[in-house]
Amino acid sequence: MEFLENINGMLTGSLGEFGPAIVLGGLGLFMILLMIPLLLNQREDPLKKFKRDQTTKSQAKPKKERLRQGNRNEQLQKFASFLEPQNEEELSAMQLTLRQAGYGSRDAVRFFHFAQFALAIIGLVAGLVYVFVMNDADLFDTQQRLIRIIAPGGVGYMLPKYWVTRRVEARKEAITAGFPDSLDMMLVCVEAGQSLDQSIVRVAKELHASYPELAEEFEIVAYEMKAGKDKTMVLKDMGVRCGVPDISSFVTVLVQSATFGTSIAEALRVYAGEMRDKRVMRAEEAANKLPTKMTLATMGLTVPPLLIILVGPSAMGISEFGNMSN
Repeated sequence: MEFLENINGMLTGSLGEFGPAIVLGGLGLFMILLMIPLLLNQREDPLKKFKRDQTTKSQAKPKKERLRQGNRNEQLQKFASFLEPQNEEELSAMQLTLRQAGYGSRDAVRFFHFAQFALAIIGLVAGLVYVFVMNDADLFDTQQRLIRIIAPGGVGYMLPKYWVTRRVEARKEAITAGFPDSLDMMLVCVEAGQSLDQSIVRVAKELHASYPELAEEFEIVAYEMKAGKDKTMVLKDMGVRCGVPDISSFVTVLVQSATFGTSIAEALRVYAGEMRDKRVMRAEEAANKLPTKMTLATMGLTVPPLLIILVGPSAMGISEFGNMSN
């Protein structure tokens, strides 16, 4: 017991009253970091492997389907219950958000939550190193220590969400910028005699250099149509996946044109003209906002120098007159 009391007194004297708790937390964090590589590299259970092989043989799936179903990360599959939301609505919403950000792989949700977990741990370790290694722990009280330890972990946890949000906004802007040009190109293809499916394939091929995000969405539409999926559902899925109002309206136009039997070329011509006008209006709106945004910067950069030039000599004269009178 004396040995434990000596250790407790040493930790309390060097780290403060929460010294033992901090050391235990650091040891627990170290054990977690040590166990993660071991869990990721552990060998698969032979019984589970045998059951999976027997299930695969009994189902007798074609080779292409087996390859399509087996392209998930097996290491992340072990932690699926921890790295994926258990609520189906939350999982679907997270998948949609990541698809809108351009991350369409089947393991995107797991990678996202793994990144949050890993960056939070790295932030906590960085906070501990900053407080107890790079600085003297006695310089901070208990509240300051906790803030400096927990804050980097919180920042690391929120960093993937911030990144995904920025990616979603940037991708929506890129799709919106290239959509009028894609409509003009699609109109040319349809008027040249191609079907809507062929024109979508052609537009996807031509847009790769200038607008890769929009080209990727059109490629997905072309592949789904080739796979035999209903054209209306494919177009609606594209509108949901992009999250851009212009594309949602475009999908509505095409669906109504197919429903009522009107000419797709005429519908595309009218809608393409509206999109060109809308792009001009967005450019004019941005140009009209610019003077307002520059007002504060202009005032901040010009008013202080003017005050110094105009008021400075008078202030100097008043101060000199006051010294002379004294």
